[in-house]
Parts: sequence; C-alpha cells; structure tokens
Amino acid sequence: MNSAASGRFDELVRAVEGGPQKALPPLERWNPPDCGDIDIVIDREGVWHHEGRPILRPALVRLFASVLRREGSRHVLVTPVEKLGITVEDAPFLAVEMAAEPGDGEPRLVFRTNLDDLVPCDRDHKLRVDLRADGEPRPYLYVRRGLWARLTRAVFLDLAERAEERVVDGRPVFGVASGGAFFALGPAEAVEEDG
Repeated sequence: MNSAASGRFDELVRAVEGGPQKALPPLERWNPPDCGDIDIVIDREGVWHHEGRPILRPALVRLFASVLRREGSRHVLVTPVEKLGITVEDAPFLAVEMAAEPGDGEPRLVFRTNLDDLVPCDRDHKLRVDLRADGEPRPYLYVRRGLWARLTRAVFLDLAERAEERVVDGRPVFGVASGGAFFALGPAEAVEEDG
C-alpha cells in the first residue's frame, strides 16, 4: 500500500470520526404493529422527500436512516411503537467515496455513504453488480438490515481501476478483492469487448 492510498483512507476516516456515526437503535428487538405507509420517498439520487418536498435537515434524514430496514420487498421505518412503509426508488443509500484501508496482504476497501456511514467491503458487506435492461452495470454494496448503497458512477470507475482478472467457477471474470473475499464485477470477455 503506498503512502498516498494510506493517507486517503486516513482522510476518509477523519471526515466522519466524531461526526454523525453513532450506535444504531436495536431494531431487531422491536416488533411494533404495522401502521401502513407514510409519504416518504428516497429518490434514485438518495434524496429523501416527505409529501413531495425534499427533507432539508441532514440530522433528520440520518435519524430516519438509523431506523430503516427492509422486510421482504418493503422498506420500513421502525420505532418501538410503530412500523411505517416508505418508497425507495432504487437503493436507500449512495456510496459516494471509496478508500483502501492499509494492511498486510490485500487491502480492504471502505466506502462512505451519502449519510456518512463507513462501510467495509467484506464477506458481511458484499459487493454486487446488477445489469439494467440496457446492459449498463449497476453496482451495490450491502450496508445493513437488508439495505444497499448504489455506488455512484465516479466511485464505480475508481473501483473498476482496481479490477483484476480471476477464474471463478471455471470462467474468467473481472473483479476486486477486499476483506478476504473476491467480488466479480463482470465477465472478462464483456470487459475485453468494451476495452
């Protein structure tokens, strides 16, 4: 790991240390009644809206995100006394920055979400790439409680620069290693055709 990459990771950690990162509420212990849906939408760009207007208070958005979980195909806000469904157009979070955590052997990639959560890419926080109908890749990182962050285009391009070719299940794929796991970004032949 070169010192520039190490410095970038330290800078990323400093950006969120002592900030909004706090212990998450114990949603797994709460089983409130379902009270239907509320008019809250998280749009494709990660902006939260209530009754059609953006929620402009970052602290309020972080509070809502801390009590958000996915139940089947439904996203819900959970408190000790009620559960309310909300609409999520794509993913509830965006991965807006990436850095490599220094260490022995292969690095561990760490992502920062648009709400300043730091999420390592490892076996517990997998990376996946879905293909849209037009064939365009859509990369996601697992955050918590059934919730995913879509990587922004800039972050995905940074990630693609780290890609290497490996054989997985007898086929060559391009992907990235992080946190002791390898995550395929796409088949090697598709990448070679584009290159």
